[in-house]
Amino acid sequence: MQTKIPCVIMRGGTSRGPFLLKDDLPSDPATRDEVLLAIMGSPHEIQVDGIGGSHSVTSKVAMISKSTRPDADVDYFFAQVQIHEKFVDTKPTCGNMLVAVGPFAIDAGLVPAQDGETTVRIYSVNTESLVEAIVQTPGKQVQYEGDASIDGVPGTAAPVGINFSDAIGAVTGKMLPTGKALDVIDGVEVSCVDIAMPIVMMRAADMGKTGYESAVELDADRVLMERMEAIRRKAGVLMGMGDVSKNVVPKITLLAKPRHGGTISSRYFVPETCHKSHPVTGTVCISAACAIPGTLAAEIAPLKPAPQGMVKIEHPSGMILIDLDADFMNGKQELRRAALVRTARRIFEGSVMVPSQIWAGKSAAAKRAA
Repeated sequence: MQTKIPCVIMRGGTSRGPFLLKDDLPSDPATRDEVLLAIMGSPHEIQVDGIGGSHSVTSKVAMISKSTRPDADVDYFFAQVQIHEKFVDTKPTCGNMLVAVGPFAIDAGLVPAQDGETTVRIYSVNTESLVEAIVQTPGKQVQYEGDASIDGVPGTAAPVGINFSDAIGAVTGKMLPTGKALDVIDGVEVSCVDIAMPIVMMRAADMGKTGYESAVELDADRVLMERMEAIRRKAGVLMGMGDVSKNVVPKITLLAKPRHGGTISSRYFVPETCHKSHPVTGTVCISAACAIPGTLAAEIAPLKPAPQGMVKIEHPSGMILIDLDADFMNGKQELRRAALVRTARRIFEGSVMVPSQIWAGKSAAAKRAA
Protein backbone atom coordinates (compact mmCIF):
# COMPACT_ATOMS: atom_id res chain seq x y z
CA MET A 1 0.00 0.00 0.00
CA GLN A 2 2.62 2.50 -1.09
CA THR A 3 2.82 4.87 -4.03
CA LYS A 4 5.67 4.18 -6.44
CA ILE A 5 7.37 7.25 -7.99
CA PRO A 6 10.09 6.93 -10.66
CA CYS A 7 13.34 8.29 -9.26
CA VAL A 8 16.96 8.82 -10.26
CA ILE A 9 19.54 9.68 -7.61
CA MET A 10 22.31 11.84 -9.00
CA ARG A 11 25.34 13.67 -7.76
CA GLY A 12 25.69 17.15 -9.13
CA GLY A 13 28.95 18.85 -8.17
CA THR A 14 29.27 18.40 -4.41
CA SER A 15 25.56 17.76 -3.76
CA ARG A 16 23.37 14.69 -4.14
CA GLY A 17 19.67 13.96 -4.23
CA PRO A 18 16.69 12.49 -6.08
CA PHE A 19 15.79 13.76 -9.54
CA LEU A 20 12.08 13.47 -10.25
CA LEU A 21 9.90 14.35 -13.20
CA LYS A 22 7.58 17.11 -12.03
CA ASP A 23 4.63 15.42 -13.76
CA ASP A 24 5.10 12.36 -11.51
CA LEU A 25 4.45 14.46 -8.39
CA PRO A 26 1.27 16.00 -6.93
CA SER A 27 0.30 19.29 -8.52
CA ASP A 28 -0.88 20.65 -5.18
CA PRO A 29 2.14 22.31 -3.48
CA ALA A 30 1.16 21.25 0.05
CA THR A 31 0.75 17.59 -0.93
CA ARG A 32 3.93 17.75 -3.01
CA ASP A 33 5.88 18.98 0.00
CA GLU A 34 4.48 16.15 2.14
CA VAL A 35 5.64 13.69 -0.52
CA LEU A 36 9.14 15.21 -0.61
CA LEU A 37 9.39 15.05 3.18
CA ALA A 38 8.42 11.37 3.06
CA ILE A 39 10.89 10.64 0.27
CA MET A 40 13.78 12.20 2.20
CA GLY A 41 12.72 10.94 5.65
CA SER A 42 12.25 14.34 7.30
CA PRO A 43 11.93 15.50 9.96
CA HIS A 44 14.48 13.18 11.56
CA GLU A 45 18.14 13.74 12.45
CA ILE A 46 19.39 10.85 10.32
CA GLN A 47 16.41 10.69 7.90
CA VAL A 48 16.25 6.99 8.66
CA ASP A 49 12.84 6.49 7.01
CA GLY A 50 13.85 8.03 3.68
CA ILE A 51 16.72 8.48 1.27
CA GLY A 52 18.14 11.71 2.68
CA GLY A 53 21.78 11.71 3.75
CA SER A 54 21.46 13.63 7.05
CA HIS A 55 23.29 16.67 5.68
CA SER A 56 22.04 19.76 3.89
CA VAL A 57 24.00 18.87 0.72
CA THR A 58 22.33 15.44 0.57
CA SER A 59 18.81 16.59 1.45
CA LYS A 60 18.02 18.22 -1.87
CA VAL A 61 15.48 17.45 -4.59
CA ALA A 62 15.44 18.37 -8.28
CA MET A 63 12.09 18.40 -10.11
CA ILE A 64 12.46 18.52 -13.88
CA SER A 65 9.97 19.16 -16.68
CA LYS A 66 10.05 20.05 -20.35
CA SER A 67 9.96 23.82 -20.66
CA THR A 68 7.27 25.77 -22.48
CA ARG A 69 9.61 28.75 -22.79
CA PRO A 70 11.09 29.38 -26.25
CA ASP A 71 14.50 30.15 -24.71
CA ALA A 72 14.77 27.01 -22.58
CA ASP A 73 14.72 23.24 -23.06
CA VAL A 74 13.83 22.19 -19.51
CA ASP A 75 12.60 23.73 -16.27
CA TYR A 76 14.52 23.00 -13.08
CA PHE A 77 12.57 23.37 -9.84
CA PHE A 78 14.68 22.89 -6.72
CA ALA A 79 13.65 22.04 -3.15
CA GLN A 80 15.77 22.07 -0.01
CA VAL A 81 14.21 19.59 2.40
CA GLN A 82 14.95 20.50 5.99
CA ILE A 83 16.33 17.65 8.06
CA HIS A 84 15.12 18.52 11.57
CA GLU A 85 11.94 20.40 10.63
CA LYS A 86 8.84 19.56 8.64
CA PHE A 87 9.62 22.19 6.04
CA VAL A 88 10.45 22.26 2.34
CA ASP A 89 12.12 25.45 1.12
CA THR A 90 11.61 26.24 -2.58
CA LYS A 91 12.88 29.83 -2.45
CA PRO A 92 16.56 29.12 -3.16
CA THR A 93 18.14 27.23 -6.00
CA CYS A 94 21.18 24.92 -5.96
CA GLY A 95 23.92 25.31 -8.52
CA ASN A 96 25.52 21.96 -7.71
CA MET A 97 22.32 19.99 -8.29
CA LEU A 98 21.87 22.06 -11.44
CA VAL A 99 25.05 20.47 -12.82
CA ALA A 100 23.21 17.14 -13.11
CA VAL A 101 20.09 18.61 -14.75
CA GLY A 102 21.53 18.49 -18.27
CA PRO A 103 22.62 14.84 -18.12
CA PHE A 104 19.33 13.84 -16.46
CA ALA A 105 17.25 15.69 -19.06
CA ILE A 106 19.06 13.99 -21.94
CA ASP A 107 18.78 10.52 -20.36
CA ALA A 108 15.06 11.15 -19.70
CA GLY A 109 14.45 11.98 -23.36
CA LEU A 110 13.53 15.60 -22.66
CA VAL A 111 16.41 16.91 -24.77
CA PRO A 112 17.78 15.16 -27.89
CA ALA A 113 21.49 14.40 -27.64
CA GLN A 114 23.93 15.66 -30.26
CA ASP A 115 27.03 13.75 -31.27
CA GLY A 116 29.95 15.12 -29.26
CA GLU A 117 28.50 17.79 -26.99
CA THR A 118 24.94 18.80 -26.20
CA THR A 119 23.98 22.22 -24.88
CA VAL A 120 20.98 22.13 -22.56
CA ARG A 121 19.19 25.42 -21.89
CA ILE A 122 17.88 25.31 -18.33
CA TYR A 123 15.30 27.64 -16.81
CA SER A 124 15.76 27.84 -13.05
CA VAL A 125 12.20 28.21 -11.77
CA ASN A 126 13.18 29.28 -8.25
CA THR A 127 15.29 32.22 -9.41
CA GLU A 128 13.60 32.84 -12.78
CA SER A 129 16.95 32.75 -14.56
CA LEU A 130 18.54 30.94 -17.49
CA VAL A 131 21.64 28.75 -17.36
CA GLU A 132 23.45 26.79 -20.06
CA ALA A 133 24.90 23.34 -19.44
CA ILE A 134 27.33 21.73 -21.87
CA VAL A 135 27.17 17.94 -21.56
CA GLN A 136 29.56 15.42 -23.11
CA THR A 137 27.52 13.17 -25.44
CA PRO A 138 29.78 11.14 -27.76
CA GLY A 139 27.70 8.83 -29.92
CA LYS A 140 24.62 10.78 -28.75
CA GLN A 141 24.79 9.29 -25.26
CA VAL A 142 25.61 10.99 -21.99
CA GLN A 143 29.16 10.25 -20.92
CA TYR A 144 29.69 10.16 -17.16
CA GLU A 145 33.23 8.80 -17.02
CA GLY A 146 36.12 11.13 -17.72
CA ASP A 147 39.24 12.84 -16.41
CA ALA A 148 37.76 15.98 -14.81
CA SER A 149 38.08 16.31 -11.04
CA ILE A 150 36.63 18.78 -8.55
CA ASP A 151 37.68 19.38 -4.97
CA GLY A 152 35.25 17.83 -2.52
CA VAL A 153 34.43 14.79 -4.70
CA PRO A 154 36.64 11.68 -4.96
CA GLY A 155 37.77 10.37 -8.33
CA THR A 156 37.19 11.80 -11.78
CA ALA A 157 34.26 12.12 -14.19
CA ALA A 158 33.25 13.72 -17.47
CA PRO A 159 33.20 17.53 -17.34
CA VAL A 160 29.94 19.48 -17.41
CA GLY A 161 30.22 23.15 -18.34
CA ILE A 162 27.86 25.55 -16.57
CA ASN A 163 27.44 29.16 -17.66
CA PHE A 164 25.51 31.76 -15.65
CA SER A 165 24.85 35.03 -17.43
CA ASP A 166 21.33 35.78 -16.19
CA ALA A 167 21.99 35.80 -12.46
CA ILE A 168 21.84 39.38 -11.18
CA GLY A 169 19.12 39.82 -8.55
CA ALA A 170 18.26 36.11 -8.65
CA VAL A 171 16.02 36.20 -5.57
CA THR A 172 15.55 39.84 -4.54
CA GLY A 173 15.61 41.41 -8.00
CA LYS A 174 18.57 43.61 -7.02
CA MET A 175 22.33 43.14 -7.21
CA LEU A 176 22.71 45.05 -3.92
CA PRO A 177 19.39 44.36 -2.15
CA THR A 178 19.96 46.89 0.66
CA GLY A 179 20.92 49.58 -1.86
CA LYS A 180 24.47 49.72 -0.47
CA ALA A 181 27.68 47.76 -0.95
CA LEU A 182 28.38 47.90 2.78
CA ASP A 183 26.06 47.77 5.80
CA VAL A 184 26.61 47.45 9.54
CA ILE A 185 24.53 44.92 11.50
CA ASP A 186 25.10 44.33 15.22
CA GLY A 187 28.34 46.28 14.91
CA VAL A 188 29.66 44.02 12.12
CA GLU A 189 30.33 45.24 8.57
CA VAL A 190 28.52 43.12 5.98
CA SER A 191 27.96 43.13 2.23
CA CYS A 192 24.62 41.82 1.01
CA VAL A 193 24.89 40.73 -2.63
CA ASP A 194 22.39 38.86 -4.82
CA ILE A 195 23.98 37.34 -7.91
CA ALA A 196 22.84 33.72 -8.48
CA MET A 197 22.32 33.48 -4.69
CA PRO A 198 21.71 36.17 -2.03
CA ILE A 199 24.62 36.12 0.41
CA VAL A 200 25.51 38.02 3.56
CA MET A 201 29.29 38.42 3.43
CA MET A 202 31.44 39.12 6.50
CA ARG A 203 35.14 39.30 7.27
CA ALA A 204 36.15 36.16 9.11
CA ALA A 205 38.35 38.28 11.41
CA ASP A 206 35.35 40.37 12.47
CA MET A 207 33.72 37.17 13.75
CA GLY A 208 36.83 36.10 15.64
CA LYS A 209 37.96 33.58 13.01
CA THR A 210 40.91 33.26 10.65
CA GLY A 211 38.80 32.15 7.71
CA TYR A 212 40.93 29.01 7.28
CA GLU A 213 39.17 26.77 9.82
CA SER A 214 37.74 23.41 8.78
CA ALA A 215 33.98 22.97 8.43
CA VAL A 216 33.97 20.69 11.50
CA GLU A 217 35.71 23.34 13.62
CA LEU A 218 33.25 26.02 12.57
CA ASP A 219 30.21 23.79 13.10
CA ALA A 220 31.38 23.12 16.66
CA ASP A 221 31.36 26.84 17.53
CA ARG A 222 27.72 27.28 18.51
CA VAL A 223 28.29 30.83 19.76
CA LEU A 224 29.53 31.78 16.29
CA MET A 225 26.54 30.08 14.67
CA GLU A 226 24.06 31.91 16.88
CA ARG A 227 25.76 35.27 16.28
CA MET A 228 25.81 34.77 12.50
CA GLU A 229 22.18 33.63 12.46
CA ALA A 230 21.11 36.78 14.32
CA ILE A 231 22.92 38.89 11.72
CA ARG A 232 21.47 36.83 8.86
CA ARG A 233 17.91 37.37 10.07
CA LYS A 234 18.39 41.13 10.37
CA ALA A 235 20.06 41.17 6.95
CA GLY A 236 17.06 39.35 5.48
CA VAL A 237 14.80 42.21 6.58
CA LEU A 238 17.19 44.83 5.16
CA MET A 239 17.31 42.88 1.89
CA GLY A 240 13.51 43.01 1.55
CA MET A 241 13.12 39.28 2.23
CA GLY A 242 11.14 39.63 5.45
CA ASP A 243 11.37 36.96 8.16
CA VAL A 244 13.99 34.45 6.96
CA SER A 245 14.17 32.45 10.20
CA LYS A 246 12.68 29.38 8.51
CA ASN A 247 14.34 29.93 5.12
CA VAL A 248 17.80 28.85 3.99
CA VAL A 249 18.38 32.12 2.15
CA PRO A 250 20.17 34.42 2.40
CA LYS A 251 23.31 32.36 2.91
CA ILE A 252 26.34 33.45 4.95
CA THR A 253 30.02 33.48 4.07
CA LEU A 254 33.14 34.37 6.05
CA LEU A 255 35.83 35.84 3.81
CA ALA A 256 39.59 36.10 4.22
CA LYS A 257 42.72 36.69 2.17
CA PRO A 258 43.81 33.60 0.20
CA ARG A 259 46.76 31.58 1.37
CA HIS A 260 47.04 28.82 -1.26
CA GLY A 261 47.40 30.87 -4.44
CA GLY A 262 43.70 31.62 -4.89
CA THR A 263 41.84 34.89 -5.24
CA ILE A 264 39.92 34.81 -1.96
CA SER A 265 39.17 32.35 0.86
CA SER A 266 35.55 31.53 1.74
CA ARG A 267 33.78 29.57 4.46
CA TYR A 268 30.19 29.21 3.25
CA PHE A 269 27.23 28.42 5.51
CA VAL A 270 24.03 26.82 4.22
CA PRO A 271 23.17 28.41 6.71
CA GLU A 272 22.95 26.03 9.70
CA THR A 273 26.27 24.30 8.92
CA CYS A 274 29.46 25.12 7.07
CA HIS A 275 29.63 23.73 3.54
CA LYS A 276 32.33 21.05 3.29
CA SER A 277 33.47 22.56 -0.02
CA HIS A 278 31.68 25.36 -1.90
CA PRO A 279 28.37 25.74 -3.76
CA VAL A 280 28.21 26.77 -7.41
CA THR A 281 25.78 29.66 -6.96
CA GLY A 282 27.81 30.90 -4.00
CA THR A 283 30.91 30.82 -6.19
CA VAL A 284 29.20 32.98 -8.80
CA CYS A 285 28.08 35.50 -6.19
CA ILE A 286 31.38 35.78 -4.30
CA SER A 287 33.53 35.98 -7.43
CA ALA A 288 31.25 38.66 -8.90
CA ALA A 289 31.27 40.57 -5.60
CA CYS A 290 35.06 40.80 -5.88
CA ALA A 291 34.40 43.09 -8.87
CA ILE A 292 31.72 45.26 -7.21
CA PRO A 293 33.29 48.43 -5.78
CA GLY A 294 32.77 48.90 -2.05
CA THR A 295 31.97 45.31 -1.08
CA LEU A 296 33.99 43.39 1.48
CA ALA A 297 34.91 40.88 -1.23
CA ALA A 298 36.30 43.66 -3.41
CA GLU A 299 38.25 45.03 -0.44
CA ILE A 300 39.80 41.63 0.26
CA ALA A 301 40.36 40.59 -3.38
CA PRO A 302 39.78 43.47 -5.79
CA LEU A 303 39.34 42.44 -9.43
CA LYS A 304 40.10 45.07 -12.03
CA PRO A 305 39.79 45.81 -14.79
CA ALA A 306 37.06 43.76 -16.48
CA PRO A 307 37.15 41.16 -17.92
CA GLN A 308 38.51 39.45 -14.86
CA GLY A 309 39.22 35.95 -16.18
CA MET A 310 39.77 33.08 -13.75
CA VAL A 311 38.73 33.67 -10.14
CA LYS A 312 39.86 31.04 -7.62
CA ILE A 313 37.94 30.61 -4.37
CA GLU A 314 39.65 28.63 -1.63
CA HIS A 315 37.30 26.49 0.52
CA PRO A 316 37.62 23.73 3.18
CA SER A 317 38.17 20.96 0.62
CA GLY A 318 40.39 22.82 -1.83
CA MET A 319 39.57 25.34 -4.52
CA ILE A 320 36.81 26.11 -7.02
CA LEU A 321 37.49 28.08 -10.20
CA ILE A 322 35.19 30.28 -12.24
CA ASP A 323 35.74 32.14 -15.51
CA LEU A 324 34.29 35.60 -14.84
CA ASP A 325 33.59 38.38 -17.33
CA ALA A 326 31.71 41.22 -15.65
CA ASP A 327 31.66 45.01 -15.40
CA PHE A 328 30.25 46.63 -12.28
CA MET A 329 32.28 49.83 -12.47
CA ASN A 330 30.62 53.27 -12.50
CA GLY A 331 27.17 51.89 -11.78
CA LYS A 332 27.19 49.25 -14.52
CA GLN A 333 25.59 45.85 -13.89
CA GLU A 334 26.92 43.61 -16.64
CA LEU A 335 27.54 39.92 -16.01
CA ARG A 336 28.54 38.61 -19.42
CA ARG A 337 29.92 35.25 -18.31
CA ALA A 338 30.27 33.24 -15.12
CA ALA A 339 31.32 29.77 -16.24
CA LEU A 340 32.43 26.74 -14.24
CA VAL A 341 33.42 23.18 -15.02
CA ARG A 342 31.85 20.63 -12.67
CA THR A 343 31.01 16.92 -12.81
CA ALA A 344 27.91 14.79 -12.30
CA ARG A 345 27.14 11.10 -11.87
CA ARG A 346 24.03 8.98 -12.24
CA ILE A 347 24.03 6.82 -9.10
CA PHE A 348 20.68 5.02 -8.92
CA GLU A 349 17.56 4.61 -10.99
CA GLY A 350 14.31 2.95 -9.98
CA SER A 351 11.37 3.98 -7.83
CA VAL A 352 10.99 5.62 -4.46
CA MET A 353 8.07 4.52 -2.28
CA VAL A 354 5.73 6.92 -0.49
CA PRO A 355 3.10 5.79 2.06
CA SER A 356 -0.34 5.87 0.44
CA GLN A 357 -1.82 7.82 3.35
CA ILE A 358 0.45 10.70 2.34
CA TRP A 359 -0.34 10.42 -1.38
CA ALA A 360 -2.17 7.66 -3.20
CA GLY A 361 -0.88 8.75 -6.60
CA LYS A 362 -2.30 10.64 -9.55
CA SER A 363 -4.58 7.85 -10.69
CA ALA A 364 -6.22 7.67 -7.25
CA ALA A 365 -6.60 11.43 -7.12
CA ALA A 366 -8.24 11.39 -10.56
CA LYS A 367 -10.69 8.69 -9.43
CA ARG A 368 -11.66 10.68 -6.34
CA ALA A 369 -12.22 13.78 -8.46
CA ALA A 370 -14.46 11.81 -10.84
